[in-house]
Amino acid sequence: MSQPPRTILLAGASRGLGLGLTEEYLGRGWQVIATARQPDRAAGLARLQGDHLTVEQLDVADPASVSALAGRLGGRRLDVLFVVAGVNAHAHVPVHEVGQADVAREFITNATGPVALAEALQANLAPDATVAFMTSVLGSIGSNTGGGWELYRASKAALNMLVTCYALRHKGSPVLLLHPGWVRTEMGGPNAQLDVPTSVRGLADVIGAHEGKAGIAYLDHAGAELPW
Repeated sequence: MSQPPRTILLAGASRGLGLGLTEEYLGRGWQVIATARQPDRAAGLARLQGDHLTVEQLDVADPASVSALAGRLGGRRLDVLFVVAGVNAHAHVPVHEVGQADVAREFITNATGPVALAEALQANLAPDATVAFMTSVLGSIGSNTGGGWELYRASKAALNMLVTCYALRHKGSPVLLLHPGWVRTEMGGPNAQLDVPTSVRGLADVIGAHEGKAGIAYLDHAGAELPW
C-alpha cells in the first residue's frame, strides 16, 4: 500500500526562492502549503495551482495573521516547515541611518517572526518533522570580513541565535538554518552565481539528508557547514 504524500509548509512562497521551492517540492510529489502576504497577487503560485498545492495568506511579521493561519490549518500534519520569508530593504545603508520603524520591521520579519511562526504551528508538526529557516552566510559573525549589509546581517545573526534557542526548547527535532547561496533573485541581483532551480534543488536535498537527525545545523545549499 502506497504512503500518502508528505506535506511541507513554505512560508513566503510568492516569488524567488519560495516560489522555486514550491515548484521543486511539487515536482517531488509532495503536498505543498505555500503562503503569501497577498495571495491574489501571487501570479507564480497561481500558475502552479493543482491538487497538491494549497495557497494560504500569511504575513510572518503580523501575529494576528500567524494565529489565523494556525486556525485555518486545524489539525493538518506537517512533515516539514520551512520559513523562507525575509526582507532586505536597506542593504547599503549604515544601520545608524535607518529609521527605528524600519529596523523593527526587518528584525521582526527576518528574526523574531519566523521563530514565532514555528512555535505557533507546533501542534501541526509531525513527531519527526524538520523545521528549517532561510538564513544567510551574511548572518555569520565569524566570516564577516567585509562589512556592509549591516541591518540584514544583524537580523540574520539574530535569527541564527533565536533558532538555536528554539532548537534547545525542542530537543530531539531536526532544526536547520539554511543559506541558499548567492542566487539570481530580486534580492540577489542579476550577477549572482546560482540560478533558482540549482539552489532550491540543493536545499531540498539537504533537508532530506537531515531527516530524523536531531539537533541544529547551519548549512549552505550544498550541505557544507557554515561558521557561526
